[in-house]
Amino acid sequence: MNQLDFPILSLMMGLPMLAAIICLFIGANAARLLALATTLALFVLGVILWINYDIGGPQWQYVERVDLFGNFAWALGIDGISMMLIMLTVFLMPICIGASWEAIKDRVGEYMAAFLFMEVLMIGVFAAQDIFLFYILFEAGLIPMYLIIGIWGGANRIYASYKFFLYTLLGSVVMLIAMLWMVQDAGTSDIPTLLNYDFAPEAQTWLWLAFFASFAVKMPMWPVHTWLPDAHVQAPTAGSVILAGVLLKMGGYGFLRFSIPMFPEASEQFIWLIFALSMVAVIYTSLVALVQQDMKKLIAYSSVAHMAIVTVGLFAFNRQGIEGAIIVMLSHGLVSGALFLCVGVIYDRLHTRDIDRYGGLSVNMPKYAILFLLFTMASIGLPGTSGFVGEFLSLIGLYKVNSWVTLVCTVGIILGAGYMLYLYRRVAFGELVHDDVRAMPDLSAREMALLAPIAAAVMWMGVYPESFMAPIRGDVGAIVARIDRAAPAGDAQLKMGQAKATSNVDQAQAGHGESH
Repeated sequence: MNQLDFPILSLMMGLPMLAAIICLFIGANAARLLALATTLALFVLGVILWINYDIGGPQWQYVERVDLFGNFAWALGIDGISMMLIMLTVFLMPICIGASWEAIKDRVGEYMAAFLFMEVLMIGVFAAQDIFLFYILFEAGLIPMYLIIGIWGGANRIYASYKFFLYTLLGSVVMLIAMLWMVQDAGTSDIPTLLNYDFAPEAQTWLWLAFFASFAVKMPMWPVHTWLPDAHVQAPTAGSVILAGVLLKMGGYGFLRFSIPMFPEASEQFIWLIFALSMVAVIYTSLVALVQQDMKKLIAYSSVAHMAIVTVGLFAFNRQGIEGAIIVMLSHGLVSGALFLCVGVIYDRLHTRDIDRYGGLSVNMPKYAILFLLFTMASIGLPGTSGFVGEFLSLIGLYKVNSWVTLVCTVGIILGAGYMLYLYRRVAFGELVHDDVRAMPDLSAREMALLAPIAAAVMWMGVYPESFMAPIRGDVGAIVARIDRAAPAGDAQLKMGQAKATSNVDQAQAGHGESH
């Protein structure tokens, strides 16, 4: 079903591709203007996509398909989950271009082309309906991010870019082998068809592990998370924003689109692995974040902890957990992106990310301090912000399955409040000791224009989450219906059932005794 008379998804991929090519041949200022205009145009197209999306209509909308050769086709289409992630992408991308306006001075055309090309690939990943097309776009997304870190990054950018590339690429080799087997077994590479195909349970185990090798690195899950802090620290500010805001969500989207609905029995079989790794991630990375002196590294470790909440929510096998995980992905994309922007604002002034070099910024940068506080509160899940909605739903869904895992993850959220409030206190409060910090000006009009839209979206999602949950509700229901046969029994439900059964036996025995 395509509500519009033109292929809007292909247009949303073709427009930035054309602009990226042009950016390679024009001057720096022209490249900046073209990249900003293109990303703003894509945001408008995204709004059109959202407005015309038929909630309660067919699962797959805006469908386009051109058969190319063999089983490979240019097949695009979205459901509500894909649409919300595409909206996150087109919302953050103009902000990334604005954040790079003054910070990037060398090879500006190539830099803007890399971001535009990355936008093409991210939209394509979320819209692909052919499994091979998904794989090509999923892996190609490494290239522009690798270049952004390696060319425009910090002092150790070469090490960080190679580590990022090798970790994420090697994890995907086995996934390609699994995809080839799936297409041979099912006779199609069409993702909607594969979602309803029942693979043999013994094959599901190996297929699940092959996909897990790729998606776990992309999330990233502990212990394959070590590339993330290095990549964030070395990447330019806009690179960190898009890496945390969208690229990490590809792992969660992969679990949601492939691992869970296509291999439900295997997903249930490996719930213990997901829960174990997620519990370690929530506690370990939170403790590591507590001792960081580099602001970027602290926020990077917090991303690993937040993504662990996503994985436990996804593998709770119920509506609350999955809906909560999706909302956490959207919220984290906004909040972590905003936090990296906040770091970039003061880094541009003082050229250091060392937390101890700051202090008292609420005195001379009150606008900055207020927005930084809002994003800090959203990161720790304050009610009324986007962070609360997703984490609350995820933990409710998780509690239905395993109360002990829920307890550990809740402790991790408390630790998260500890390190984020500790960071904020050291940066925003206290005395203005250093003269260079005292001389730092408050947010400029450009910086306010970058942070204010994210603040509005964070509050909107926190106050009226139905806007974001309504489009995904039907698609989550389809996933739950697909995996319901493999859903695990919750520990609390088992105990209640046993207690009830024991009580009934006791009552029956007592009645039997009285009758005698």
